[in-house]
Amino acid sequence: MQLFLDTASITEIRTMWDIGILDGVTTNPTLVAKEGKTFKSVLREICELGVPSVSAEVVATDTDGMLREGRDLRAFHPSIYVKIPMTAAGLKATKILAGEGTRVNMTLVFSPNQALLAGKVGATYVSPFIGRLDDQGQEGLELVREIVTIYRNYHVATKVLVASVRHPMHVVDAAKIGADIATMPFAVMEKLVQHPLTDLGLARFLKDWEKVPKG
Repeated sequence: MQLFLDTASITEIRTMWDIGILDGVTTNPTLVAKEGKTFKSVLREICELGVPSVSAEVVATDTDGMLREGRDLRAFHPSIYVKIPMTAAGLKATKILAGEGTRVNMTLVFSPNQALLAGKVGATYVSPFIGRLDDQGQEGLELVREIVTIYRNYHVATKVLVASVRHPMHVVDAAKIGADIATMPFAVMEKLVQHPLTDLGLARFLKDWEKVPKG
């Protein structure tokens, strides 16, 4: 499974990139706004680190606007994947952009029907938002399970990118189901590294090492 950060913070991205566990980054207008920088400057900083997959979202809601923004983003840097919302206009834009060679991340997906349509129009990624479904009393991971099953049944090339990840068990369960990618906040990715028994074990080893004769 590939691990993406859902952030626009260059500090957070650089931290995980330097460790060596980061495969990509997803951004959205809300995350970019937090940085107090222009959209393009944020994208440039991320791409210049060498991150191979950087999802950048269009803000237009009509097909023509999505096409203009999508083509502009595609031309901006080879690492860019264009995020398009799951709407009728978004499906039409995705079909055209994918036909031109643009890699599209179809976002805001909340049903297996939507995921099936994203695959039909050639999206590179489909992003089911599991945490938001959990908030509404639905099991978000069940949606992931349904999408993975449908795509396997019909050999759909679209990759399942699990979004709206709230905690480490979301990552583990998505991996067990067979999702291709999980994108998560920095705090969640930090927790993937951590375990209290690791900390206790290391502390004990170091304490015992102090008793070993030196020299």
